[in-house]
Amino acid sequence: MGRTHNIDQPIKSHTHTQSGLAASQGMTTESRAAERLRTCWSRCVIPFCAEQCLPISSPSWPACCTSDRIMAAFKGIWTQEFWRCVGAEFLAMMIFVLLSLGSTINWAVEEEHPPHPDLVLISLCFGLSIATLVQCFGHISGAHINPAVTTAMVVTRRLSLAKAVFYLLAQCLGAVVGAAVLYGVTPGSVRGEMGVTSVNTSISVGHALVVEFFITFELVFTVFATCDSKRSDLKGSAALAIGFSVCIGHLFAIPFTGASMNPARSFGPAMVTWSWENHWVYWVGPVLGGVTAATLYEYLFCPDPELKRRYTEVLSKTGFTSTKYREVQSSLRADRDQLAKEHPFTVMDVERAEQKERERETSGEVLSSV
Repeated sequence: MGRTHNIDQPIKSHTHTQSGLAASQGMTTESRAAERLRTCWSRCVIPFCAEQCLPISSPSWPACCTSDRIMAAFKGIWTQEFWRCVGAEFLAMMIFVLLSLGSTINWAVEEEHPPHPDLVLISLCFGLSIATLVQCFGHISGAHINPAVTTAMVVTRRLSLAKAVFYLLAQCLGAVVGAAVLYGVTPGSVRGEMGVTSVNTSISVGHALVVEFFITFELVFTVFATCDSKRSDLKGSAALAIGFSVCIGHLFAIPFTGASMNPARSFGPAMVTWSWENHWVYWVGPVLGGVTAATLYEYLFCPDPELKRRYTEVLSKTGFTSTKYREVQSSLRADRDQLAKEHPFTVMDVERAEQKERERETSGEVLSSV
């Protein structure tokens, strides 16, 4: 009996051990599957993508979790903070278009001799509106309030492309809503063109493109210069400086093109009044001007030291210089160090050598005469 007990006890313990191992392995498998599901859920961009991740017994990763690049591109979009930024861009653009285009309404148009639009009034309204809105929304969304500025931020890698798409949609939608509100509250007899930008008939479309390019260049360059965190000499209000740049652009370009400087500002009234003549000028010109200004400032005039260091390391690792060139360069550096260690060879040394040569010749002549 004792022996039987002694033999049965290890068998039972061994059986319990195997069942425990099986249970632990099953729990490990389930925990891994659950972790995989949680990871997939956190990575998925679209909520219904979780349905594709439900079969946790699948040995491979779900298809929606393998696109790491897509996940990285949309990182940070489905957050409350980002949508607060998108809402701020929409509201800021709506207010800007409503107030600024309202200054273009000529209420004296019904008079016998209506006055011409006041360029100073319009320019100040546009500039001060931008300055005020930048001050109000700058800490929330960055207060781009301009697709050209948003595109410039993408080019300089300050904003991801996925986020920029939503910024552009919010800006264009806000411009349409602002123009629609102005259209609704303005009497039909004084609406006029509702501030639609148009090319002056005295200039060509190419000239208009150049004008829009440079006034937007000036605006975006001002934005980057006044908001540069690397500068320690900044004083005064950055928002006011940006507003003045908008005002200056309008004072100059209103007679030429209507001074868009902002594709969404032109898009809003064009959509409401359905006026699309030469509308492409007010997208191509400002976007090119903004991208050029941002690129020149960020990579030429005021490059980031950290970014410059990274580029230098990348170029040094890619074998940009050949091995033979490096050997010649190192040998030249060694020769230069050797010459630096030696005594300098001056004009006095040349004179001493010539004097010794003359003395030697003189002594030779004396000996020959003797």
